[in-house]
Amino acid sequence: MTAALAASGLGKQYGRRWALSDCTLHIPQGRVVGLVGPNGAGKTTLLHLAVGLLRPTAGTIEVLGRPPSDDAGQLGRVGFVAQDTPVYSALSVADHLRLGAWLNPRWDEEMAQRRIGQVGLDPGQRAGGLSGGQRAQLALTLAVAKRPELLILDEPVASLDPLARREFLQLLMATVAEGQFSIVLSSHLVADLERVCDYLVVLASSRVQVAGGVDELLATHRRLFGPRRDPKALAADLQVIEESRTDVQSTLIVRCDGPVHDPAWTVEELSLEDLVLAYMGRARQQGSAAHRRLGVLR
Repeated sequence: MTAALAASGLGKQYGRRWALSDCTLHIPQGRVVGLVGPNGAGKTTLLHLAVGLLRPTAGTIEVLGRPPSDDAGQLGRVGFVAQDTPVYSALSVADHLRLGAWLNPRWDEEMAQRRIGQVGLDPGQRAGGLSGGQRAQLALTLAVAKRPELLILDEPVASLDPLARREFLQLLMATVAEGQFSIVLSSHLVADLERVCDYLVVLASSRVQVAGGVDELLATHRRLFGPRRDPKALAADLQVIEESRTDVQSTLIVRCDGPVHDPAWTVEELSLEDLVLAYMGRARQQGSAAHRRLGVLR
């Protein structure tokens, strides 16, 4: 099956800084994908490359089997809501729907009108007078009513209050339930992703740290508590993601292919937030170590 989004060796450089580096990724179709990472990790850069707002410095990217382009046919297959949920402040809600219908040949007017009613938007209200949550709902309505095959959302709830964020996610899930398309949702709010996503990509230090189905990732990661020992002495099928220790105890987060049989360890399951933080922490440590090595070489 053609991937919703596929990248190989993808990179984007600004001057001497790489905003995204050596990104290799294969996101299957039909999934609700959470793209998570710290600020500055490269999430927005990746999504802007996916929708054709940026061009790669290195590597390749394909969306729905084709390179991003400004071709009308390809643009119609992808819906995009940017981080600042842009709308035209001088246009009314109804004007936005008319514009959407004019620009998109697969426009679903019935869906658009129903969504506007569900979130209580006044068709005559100018977008400039809407709250942040209302603007986000309008932008989402415009994106989904074009009936895309892939919907890309770049931190659409970052600036919303908790109630507006919950309403936005509820509308998103209702849309997922009735639509047949893939979603990539960028956020640093793991609790929100946990509610709606079944596939996870952790991006940190400008690189993909881990990617896979949420259930699979949670099933193959564990926290281990036990007497202090050298992680190198662990079984070969245990990959250490994060380590902390005291004088007498080691605490490890590991990736494992099966059950941990060593009776010296107490084994716990991880939450999605635990898993995300472990990979982000590892990326930070690896980055710090690289900087130290570079300093020694200089």
